[in-house]
Amino acid sequence: MDATPENVVETNIPARLDALPWGRFQTLVVVALGVTWILDGLEVTMAGAVAATLKEDSALGLSDAEIGSASSAYLAGAVAGALFFGWLTDRLGRKKLFFITLAVYLAATAATAFSWDFWSFATCRLLVGAGIGGEYAAVNSTIQELIPARVRGWTELVINGSYWIGAALGAAGSLVLLDPALFNPAIGWRLAFFIGATIGLVIFVLRTWIPESPRWLITHGRQEEADAIMRSIEDRFARAGYVLAKGPFPSVKLRARARTPFAEFAGAMLRTYPRRTVVGLSLMASQAMLYNAVFFTYALILTEFYGVGANSVGWYLLALAGGNFLGPVLLGRLFDTIGRRIMISATYAISGVLLVAVGYLFERGQISATEQTAGWSIVFFFASAAASSAYLTVSEMFPVEIRAMAIAAFFAVGTGVGGVFSPWLFGTLIGTGSRALVFSGYALAAMLMIGAAAIEWAWGIAAERKSLEAVCRPLTLVD
Repeated sequence: MDATPENVVETNIPARLDALPWGRFQTLVVVALGVTWILDGLEVTMAGAVAATLKEDSALGLSDAEIGSASSAYLAGAVAGALFFGWLTDRLGRKKLFFITLAVYLAATAATAFSWDFWSFATCRLLVGAGIGGEYAAVNSTIQELIPARVRGWTELVINGSYWIGAALGAAGSLVLLDPALFNPAIGWRLAFFIGATIGLVIFVLRTWIPESPRWLITHGRQEEADAIMRSIEDRFARAGYVLAKGPFPSVKLRARARTPFAEFAGAMLRTYPRRTVVGLSLMASQAMLYNAVFFTYALILTEFYGVGANSVGWYLLALAGGNFLGPVLLGRLFDTIGRRIMISATYAISGVLLVAVGYLFERGQISATEQTAGWSIVFFFASAAASSAYLTVSEMFPVEIRAMAIAAFFAVGTGVGGVFSPWLFGTLIGTGSRALVFSGYALAAMLMIGAAAIEWAWGIAAERKSLEAVCRPLTLVD
């Protein structure tokens, strides 16, 4: 690559990254960075599984409303963390931030185990959320910039789907730690929150082998570092026996700069790409409403309406986790072949319709706890692929210079609109004991999903198998 006195950089690194075969390098990226979704799934499921236990006087003696409020605190922290750490990620680099955000998560989730009342518990949950929210911005941008274009959709969906591996771990852990025959219930829920800290420590070590994003380095004028990292990546493949594409590779010219002003970020979102902004907001808000409404309060549904014991909730959550994980895995490749617009619209619409159907049967009292869980598993087979595609969409349809901040903004607004409000709402609706009122909440979430499907169908973009630079022109591109 070369730089002119005007600091214009001409590079073929984006094309070389997209031309790489799949190897150990990409697998390491997926494992070391994709754990963010596992940790989030673990946290959300664990919080849901211990919800009934936290109501007992031997634990924290929380009310239904306080449990819902603590869940909202977690999501509020995620919103704040995404915005703050996302802003830093575009300024300071991807690698620095995905270490900082993981450290925040580790400290806060361990501290949760020592909570003594509602306020201490809610504060710890807020800080855990801040770490997870920051992870979404730093990690999503890194993954998008390192994974080849031809498999970007499937990879992103599977990584997001790994949330449900975390959910399964949380559910399985709760079955053991909340079993009164094995642990004192007053202690078991505290031990549950150490699971995430243990996983996080292992991943902290794995991340030391992940390089800074060469795309980010180029835009910040650090051409020599970017080229050195790219050669190092290609050398890994050559030593492993892979035959690399010879080129020539198409190049791009970028005007390097240290930072992107907020006014330019806002202009890109509101003036240059307003339809993309509407698409991103609708996808993120609707899936956040659906998921946070159900999973933060599902344990309460089981205990309040079906009389399921608190120590048995994990079995039901395991079944839901299975349906959620299989959706992105089995449907993911279709997002790279059939295409984004068709698949995103279809999965959102189908999950919305199925949500109304299962919610109606619940409202009429015509299904058991097992049957409702089976119905939810079918709903979330499609909804999980839909939700994962929302993160894929907002990660790839905005310029590299503002990618992390764009991810953070969509995550924050979507979670704020659909997530922070919904756990409190559903906690309150469940507290009334009225199936009809709970169903009205499900119907609202379904309407948002179907509406998002219509918006994606009208304004969605065809990003499948295209380089990030082709999907969205960099702000600093020189013609």
